[in-house]
Amino acid sequence: MRDSTLTAVLLAALAGLPILLGGALARVEGLLPGWLDREVRHTVTALVGGILIAAVALVLIPKGTEALSPLPVALCMGGGGVLFLWVDKALSESGAKVSQLLAMLLDYVPEAIALGAMLATGDPAAYLLALLIGLQNLPEGFNALREMTVGRHGLRFGPAFGLLAGCTVLGPLAALGGTLGLGDHPALLGGVMLMAAGGILYLTFQDIAPQAHLRRGWGPPLGAVAGVLIGVLGEMVMR
Repeated sequence: MRDSTLTAVLLAALAGLPILLGGALARVEGLLPGWLDREVRHTVTALVGGILIAAVALVLIPKGTEALSPLPVALCMGGGGVLFLWVDKALSESGAKVSQLLAMLLDYVPEAIALGAMLATGDPAAYLLALLIGLQNLPEGFNALREMTVGRHGLRFGPAFGLLAGCTVLGPLAALGGTLGLGDHPALLGGVMLMAAGGILYLTFQDIAPQAHLRRGWGPPLGAVAGVLIGVLGEMVMR
């Protein structure tokens, strides 16, 4: 148990490092021409949306429904959507731009919990899951920092990057919790995953998908397709 706990914390920490790498890449200004930079930013946003949809469809909902009956499933998933509607509304009124950050946390934290629970039960697919989490976190970190630092109410780079750094700490803590506790409580783990799924769906269609649209731009729709494809191929490999 001690070995699996240490492994879970280390893997979740490594999977969280791409958040900082994505944020650092987002800091680079003038690397691309204006039109290409705009196309890339919208395509990355769509890629994130595709990855999140894949995470919901292929990981969070299937795993979350394994140990729960229909009524708890409906309550947890619907509750997640309502909870993040309230959070999104409060943030919108305050002028904060953190929908991408919230979406990243909704993806990273439940999957880190699942990572810890899988290691506690000796599931070798946990290592592949850690790799997939890291691949998801790179574009999510990029987009989260870009979103937080643009506009009149945008943060300076330092505070925004500090928020990303704080997010990387939550992954190992979530994995630790999954290893020590939720591995023995599949119904509770399923509820957490389903609430995250409801929140992700709300944020994807309320904030992320509209931001991905670019008039006369064909990259963003293909980015969404690529994001879902990444999740599908990852799930197939895990099987």
